[in-house]
Parts: sequence; C-alpha cells; structure tokens
Amino acid sequence: MIQGVERLVSLGQSRAAGLKGLAPDEVDSAVFRGDVAALSATDGHFASFVRDGQRVRLARTIGFPLRYFVAKMFHGPLLVVGERIDSIYEWCRDRKIAWQFDPSYTRMVPAHYLTEIEQIGCPDPAPRYSRFFVPPIGCGTSDIEQTGAQYVAAAYKALKRWICAIPKGEPIAVAFSGGIDSASVLLLARRALDEIGDDPARIRAFTLDLGQGKDAIQAESVVRALGLEGSWEVVSMHSTDLDLEEAIGVIEDYHPLDVECAAAGLCLLRGIRERYPSLKYLLDGDGGDENLKSYPLEDSDLTLSSVLRNPMLYQEGWGVEAIKHSLTYSGGLSRSYVRTYAPGQKYGFESFSPYTVRSVIAAALAIPFEGVLEGSVERLYGLKAQVVRAGMNAVVGVEMPAYPKRRFQDGAGGDSFRQWRVGKAWCRQIFLRQWEERLKDSWGPDADRISGNDISAAVGMPV
Repeated sequence: MIQGVERLVSLGQSRAAGLKGLAPDEVDSAVFRGDVAALSATDGHFASFVRDGQRVRLARTIGFPLRYFVAKMFHGPLLVVGERIDSIYEWCRDRKIAWQFDPSYTRMVPAHYLTEIEQIGCPDPAPRYSRFFVPPIGCGTSDIEQTGAQYVAAAYKALKRWICAIPKGEPIAVAFSGGIDSASVLLLARRALDEIGDDPARIRAFTLDLGQGKDAIQAESVVRALGLEGSWEVVSMHSTDLDLEEAIGVIEDYHPLDVECAAAGLCLLRGIRERYPSLKYLLDGDGGDENLKSYPLEDSDLTLSSVLRNPMLYQEGWGVEAIKHSLTYSGGLSRSYVRTYAPGQKYGFESFSPYTVRSVIAAALAIPFEGVLEGSVERLYGLKAQVVRAGMNAVVGVEMPAYPKRRFQDGAGGDSFRQWRVGKAWCRQIFLRQWEERLKDSWGPDADRISGNDISAAVGMPV
C-alpha cells in the first residue's frame, strides 16, 4: 500500500442544524481528535467525517444520514463518503470501478456513535464504535405534569434554536396531520417566533389528503380549536399520485412502513413545492412516537418487555453489537429518518424535527416507564398524549386537542390506504430490481471498467 496518498473521497460536506455547544468546524476538529466528550457536550444535529492519516473518523446524529463505501485501488483502500448510496455508485461509475460496487457493500454510520475505520489493506478491519450520547435512563419523575413540562421545554429550546438560525422573514412550512406531535410543533414554532419578536404568520401548516383522509378532517378540527384556520392549507392529491416504487428509490430502503410514509411525504412536498416554489424550511414531528414508545406492539414481534429493556430501541435499533444489526443500514430512527430527510432533499427543503434532538430524546428517556406503566400496554398507548398535552399546557399555556394515533400514510390515504399497503418482500424485490437495472452497465461483459491495480485509475483521484 502506498503511503501518503489521500484515501478519503468526500461527496458532500459536514452539516449541522440547530447545533449547540460547538461550531460546525469545531465538531470537525472533535471528530478528527476522536474527542467523544466534546461531541457529547453538543446538542442539535451534525454529520462530520475527517481523515487522520490512514484512519477515517465519522460521526452523525439522527437528523443527517451518512454512508460510506470502501473501494479498492492500486494504492490501497479508498473510502468514499456521501449521504446517498446512488451518489457513491455514480462516483465509482465515473471512474470505471463500479464493477466493485453493490448497494449492500455500503455502510450507514449509526447515529450517536463516533465511527473509526482503519484503511490498512485486505482484509478490511471492522469499524470501531464509541458512543457520544449516553443519557441517564429512568432517572426522572413519574409525575406526568412535571415530565411533560420537561419534555416539551426541551423540544421548545431545540426548535427555537433552529428557528433563530433561519434568515428573518423566511416562511416556514409544517407537515401537519393534526396529531399530537405535529400540532405541538406548530404551536411551539409560533411561540418561538413571537418570543423573538417575529411574526408567527411565517408558519404555515400543510395537510395531505389523498381522498377522504382522516388527517384532513382531524387537522381542520385542530386549527379551528386553536383559531389558526388562516395558517393552514390542505394539499389535495389523488391516490394515484402516490408512487411506492419512486419512494423506494428516493429513500434507498425497503422497510414497507417507511416506504409508505415516504411515498405520502413525496406527495405532500410535491404539492407544497408547486404552490410555493421558493419555500425552503420545513418542520415536522418525526421522532415523537419513538421518544414515547407510541407504536402498536401488535404490528411487530416486539413485546412491552423488549421495548422497555432496550430504552433506545426505537431510536437506534438493537445496537451495533447485536445480531440483528444490519451491515448496510443502522437501526431504528437512525435508519428510518431517511423517510423524512430524503423526500425533503428531493424537493429542496431543509427539514427539522425537534423530537429527534438528543436533549429531547434524553428528556423522554428520563421517564421511569416501567413504574409509570406498571406492565400495562394500554397505559403505554395513552402516555404520549398525556405527556405532550401536559407539557404544552405548561410551556405554551394551551389545552391542545389530542386524537388517537394513526400513521401518516393511513391518515392521508383514507379509503385508498388499504389498496396500496405493501409487504417487505415486495419492497425489497423492487429495491433490488432498481439496482439491477442501474448496475447493468457496470457489471455486464461489455462494461467499460478498469482494474483496481491499474495505476491509471489514479487519474482524477484526490492526492
């Protein structure tokens, strides 16, 4: 292996949103040093990657995806880093080494870990992971009023910090179902603007309706109760506008619930973009269900015990050392936030949810769930509404309406939802078929390709 040759290709740059504790360049410096303590002292979102000799370090939070691929070149391994699988493939294709590529060979950096990769040849060593987010678990009060106040106050601080970084006067959209999370985000955003002396009318809520959707009815009821009808719009689309295959290509994943959610999200954002070509900033309530474990256990192989004994299951999956941890993806919302992020990127939005920020996750994890629930699944299903409503009353002084939980794709889809629900096998088949078509030019017998041993492959490489 040739020494002194740059072996990190960046297809993007470090990113930050609602960041607190360090400036973005200071995050890069902390990642370069492997300074887990410095990263732990931050809040908000970031994605960062740097090279230190033959070692590359990467770190991210939930709000920004980050992936890498190890290519083999004449001078040794070459790490290609980007936020999308297809951008990594295109880089390899342009350099005629895409025959080395397969989407399953890419890796997603897990959120809340500093990932270290040594580029020392074959075989490639496994990445090393060091956690930089270690919140106390179950250390808070079981009093719902206090718990709610702490949780919503944390969300408000994170949201206000993000809003303060947006240029004054820029309009802000809210993906609004009228559910607990999106309604709280709408009210908190308006409160933040009012508190900094700006106009709450900058905030506008948008609800997707694919035809007789329950969310549209629910959202109208909520804005009427709050006196915000003038700041709300329905985005009406036909159910035939929903394209599950497109969604699979956009999120580069095949979990059916995430695919359905992303497909509905693409419809909503397409409709907003058509109406408001220059609107850039987008808020949503993603992460609220994960924080307060508000998912029907009947839809999975999970039990109440497995959820409570793995406190960050919904945020991070089973963990990087678990048998169930995917080599290609990470787990939990660390993986599935792409369902929100990627559609936003496709239509030119900078999206943010305060419920994905570490201080807010920590406030939720402080709840002593076992003591509060006392083994009752029914109590779990009603907990989020109790906590958030209590918090909104304490922080904003509003008695917020609360409706039963439903998934975004269900609420927007109305009667059509049952017709386009899909299974994982179908989604994975489409994902693989899309990549089969894309890889034909690189894997076929007539493909224009060069060997990784060919020194001419160095042309155009970073040095």
